[in-house]
Amino acid sequence: MLDLYHHPLRLHADPSRVVVRPFHIGWQSTNGAPSRTERLVQAVLDMSPGEARAQLAVVLKDFEARHWQTRRVFMTRYDEIEAQLGLDGGMIGDEKRQLIGAYFCHEYSYAAAALMNPSAVPHYDQTGMPKGSLRILMSLRAVGEGHISSVAFREGIITEQNELKLAPEPPFATSADAREEEAHAPEGPVKVYRHRDSTLSGTLLFPITRAQSNGLEDMRLTHFRHDDGSDEWLGTYTAYNGSQIQSEMLRTRDWREFDLVPMTGSAARNKGMGLFPRKVNGKYMMIGRQDGENIFLIESDRLTHWDEGVKLITPKFPWELVQMGNCGPPIELDEGWLMLTHGVGAMRKYSIGAALLDKDDPSKVIGRTREPILAAASEDREGYVPNVVYSCGAIRHGTSLFIPYGVADSSVAFAFVSIKSLLAVM
Repeated sequence: MLDLYHHPLRLHADPSRVVVRPFHIGWQSTNGAPSRTERLVQAVLDMSPGEARAQLAVVLKDFEARHWQTRRVFMTRYDEIEAQLGLDGGMIGDEKRQLIGAYFCHEYSYAAAALMNPSAVPHYDQTGMPKGSLRILMSLRAVGEGHISSVAFREGIITEQNELKLAPEPPFATSADAREEEAHAPEGPVKVYRHRDSTLSGTLLFPITRAQSNGLEDMRLTHFRHDDGSDEWLGTYTAYNGSQIQSEMLRTRDWREFDLVPMTGSAARNKGMGLFPRKVNGKYMMIGRQDGENIFLIESDRLTHWDEGVKLITPKFPWELVQMGNCGPPIELDEGWLMLTHGVGAMRKYSIGAALLDKDDPSKVIGRTREPILAAASEDREGYVPNVVYSCGAIRHGTSLFIPYGVADSSVAFAFVSIKSLLAVM
């Protein structure tokens, strides 16, 4: 019998979580007339010093307490407009520069629509942890205005007694941004930087390149151990531009700088790639879904290039007959590679199951669950997309598996399952 514990904590969409984002005015000049951007800047420059000071005071009264270093954000945005228009900033006072910056910013509620599809890895900092406790780091897909997805992070602690405590979110959220010289790169790779004063629980990754313009979706984090013993945290995710998808990879060693790298090869045209946490038999290995229906095993000599793989698991049981995919990177056990799977059945009902792969030859399937370990229960059905449960990655801790999972593409729930009982039902 499966030993499964549903933790009572649930994370929901929260429209009060906002960040300042650049506001782009798209109309350009025509027939030599000033553009909207130029006309707006000139309107501020034409204000008297007293009027500009009064207008800036109104903006700061409304927004300064809601954001981190609001005046600095406005000045940074002004610098971008100055470079775009070739302004002479030395002739413009600070108050007008801040006001110009404010006109080209807006608040963005990054999780107003949904918070879903989490992935978890051991935190990079385990100092001070008592025996039996593990500090964790989660990525979450946050969906805001325009149904654009970004990546949010939450830190927390789990224990061997199936306890979970999340670090509080800071009052201010900040986005990890590229340096000015990299910010307008039309394609990746691109490097972004966490604000020096921001915690990870208050940091967001927003789309930057054209390939990402409509969202960064469903990150699957992996704590990867290289052959030389060094550690790197890698996250595969889907970049979406509104019509096409592309698999990309986040790479970081310090959680301060993040490289967002497009992956190449025929397999990278698909969603849901989950990376093994180390090389196997001298090869990088990935779990993917190349045909939208089956699970494939893919090998590569390079971390960011993935061609066709071999079919590993096909739908077999009623709850997975429509399609299958992974629910995160495989997890190494003494018994083999434990892989969480998702299956779609009648009425597009999603369920989560598991499979065990041979440790030395992951192309061999040792066992799989005949019944789901998690399914859309009556109390978990309603949401933006009903009847969905979905995870992008679990953690092994002691004798249990900690599974964060999305519910109805709307919220995030948490479960602990005994690994021994899970293997017993395969």
